[in-house]
Amino acid sequence: MRTLAGWCVRHRRLVLLIWAIVLIVSLGLLKTVGSDYSNSFSFPHTQSSDAIALLQASAPKVSGDTEQIVFATSDGVKVTDPAVESRITDMISKIEALPHVAPVTSPYSAAGANNINADQTVAFIPVTLNQQVQNLTQPEAKRFVDTATAAAGPHLQVAVAGQLAELADRQSIGGTLPGVILAFIVLGLIFGSLFAALLPIISALFALGTAIGLIGMLSHVLKMPQFSPELVLLIGLGVGVDYALFIVTRHRQGLVAGQPMENSIINAVNTSGRAVLFAGIIVCIALLGMFALGVSFLYGLAVAAAIGVLLTMISALTLLPGMLGFIGPKVMSRKQKRNLAENGPRIVGADSKGFWPRWADGIQRRPAMSALLALLVIVLLALPFFSLRLGSSDQGSDPVGTTTRTGYDLLAKGFGPGFNGPLELVSVVHSQADKDVIEKVATDVQHTPGVVDKPIVPIYFPSQTGDGSEVALMIAYPTTSPQDAATTNLIYHLRDEVIPNAVGDSGVKVLVGGDTAIFVDFAHVLSAKLPLFIALVVILSFILLSIVFRSFVIPLVGAAMNLLSIGAAFGILVAVVQWGYADPLFGINRTGPVEAFLPVMLFAILFGLSMDYQVFLVTRMHEEYLKSGDNKIAVRNGLAATGKTITAAALIMILVFGSFILGGLVVIKEFGIGLAGGILVDAVFIRMAVVPSIMMMLGKANWWFPKGLDRVLPHLSVEADDLATVPVAATVPADPDPELV
Repeated sequence: MRTLAGWCVRHRRLVLLIWAIVLIVSLGLLKTVGSDYSNSFSFPHTQSSDAIALLQASAPKVSGDTEQIVFATSDGVKVTDPAVESRITDMISKIEALPHVAPVTSPYSAAGANNINADQTVAFIPVTLNQQVQNLTQPEAKRFVDTATAAAGPHLQVAVAGQLAELADRQSIGGTLPGVILAFIVLGLIFGSLFAALLPIISALFALGTAIGLIGMLSHVLKMPQFSPELVLLIGLGVGVDYALFIVTRHRQGLVAGQPMENSIINAVNTSGRAVLFAGIIVCIALLGMFALGVSFLYGLAVAAAIGVLLTMISALTLLPGMLGFIGPKVMSRKQKRNLAENGPRIVGADSKGFWPRWADGIQRRPAMSALLALLVIVLLALPFFSLRLGSSDQGSDPVGTTTRTGYDLLAKGFGPGFNGPLELVSVVHSQADKDVIEKVATDVQHTPGVVDKPIVPIYFPSQTGDGSEVALMIAYPTTSPQDAATTNLIYHLRDEVIPNAVGDSGVKVLVGGDTAIFVDFAHVLSAKLPLFIALVVILSFILLSIVFRSFVIPLVGAAMNLLSIGAAFGILVAVVQWGYADPLFGINRTGPVEAFLPVMLFAILFGLSMDYQVFLVTRMHEEYLKSGDNKIAVRNGLAATGKTITAAALIMILVFGSFILGGLVVIKEFGIGLAGGILVDAVFIRMAVVPSIMMMLGKANWWFPKGLDRVLPHLSVEADDLATVPVAATVPADPDPELV
């Protein structure tokens, strides 16, 4: 690290040029080739995925998603009025002429008569596609929605609900610019220097710009969800600013201690930079651990987020030292320069001046009380976690005014909320006897509590398999909304009891599919694999930190505390999203389940970020322990020296993550709430109170490690090889280079 830092400082012009070229080339290539993000779900051996596969193989014309074009009239006009019928019929003809659209059943035909509500003010048109939405482009989606909504006119409102409409109506994420501005303000207040505040922002933006270009191009070869860039920006901005903050702070502390400029930069990278390196590795391990889940939807998301973290880490270790060399002593505040000139050098955190040294002294005097009070707060925040319900928010949670939200509201008003999440019952029939069984299934499902009592008419399509069979497709509407827990229970009830009882021993297999069933199965698959994922991430990080710190206790305490902070994050998320606490504050207009894949993503991200603070805190304590050999002094001085930096870094993270709540996407709001809440609990209560208190009480046991393992395992030191104090000078270091970034 010392060699790398020295080279970057001495060749800072070349380092800056290389980063600029990489950034420009990556964004230029992205602009040339474009991106190919798609929300592709693939989790085999579930009924919903089997239903899609069956339709794709046997009846490809109806194997895609189903959109619902909803239209409503007002001021006494009926949907059956000739003028309205003419406009809608003309629109249906144009929709059928679009690519990937199967023949459409008009609500004005005998087959579609039930798609007009009782007072004839709301009607809907189911439109089946021959492709899943992830295989269609946003321009195709917009063309579909624009064609449908063009039929609107006086007293006639038209909207589209469905996954394709969601793609066309993709909302702005917001948050990026406010996050940058808020981070800059906090850095300015902390550092008291414009240049010091700018450096972490510049370092993070160079890395994130490059990351967006790379993952955009990578989306052509690896399926990545459409919100991947947003997630990378959300994570990378917070992580990147934090990593740079750690190094800049250590550099400023070196200058305050009187170290020469270049030596201070090199020492900062060789100490805090090592902590950044290992912290970044742990974050990447946690993110890439999602491959263990075997869900392809998460593969691209994990790779995208890991690339963002990796590049911000590399930028902090290479570009940042170069920029520090450019600005020289301007990284210090005027107050620091004046104090250094008047009072001489001092070691930050070694004395009792300031809030954090006094805080560390308080922890040292009453470690048990400090730990108990902090743990009590954490447990109270985590209690709602036990009510966690996974699922998917439906389009009734979309912002007011979007076509999906309008379509949802019109359907719910005219027919009931369940019409926004139709269930598809799919089966293969080989004989008239099989068709008789299908008719019985349709009747039994229709009369099942929780299903709209509306005739379910099987539609038969000739199979493309060439064996003379047919594919039966039935549509059933729940009485409750897609995100309602009752709808999830209904799907399991149909699969486990109603349909098996109806088919008996006939051999006919009926699958329950559709978008709502897909999300139910998705939640079930992820919930089943989550324990394996958690165990894998915890074990790998435990092994790495045991090797790094030559301790069993420190990584064990770190992992346990991480799980506590993540539990508190989930508790906060449940309280806001499911229970509706402070919903207006966060812009969430309906209570509902937590997104199915959110626990996996939040665990990976929060576990990694929590380990960032653990590594940074304990690294400084370990440095002090190697110098003094006294555990209490090491814990006290390490906390006093890093408390301000860690809480400042956490504040930046909270503001960055919190700013993304301003975006329109519900899933990004949930990410912002969970991450901001988790970081708040982790930095304030766990790293500043619980961890140092426990380490105070454990004494030298913190640093125990079997000698046999110490000889066998490789040495991966987080500390610099030479921790000797650099001779101090009594004057402000001279500016080695007048150049400015």
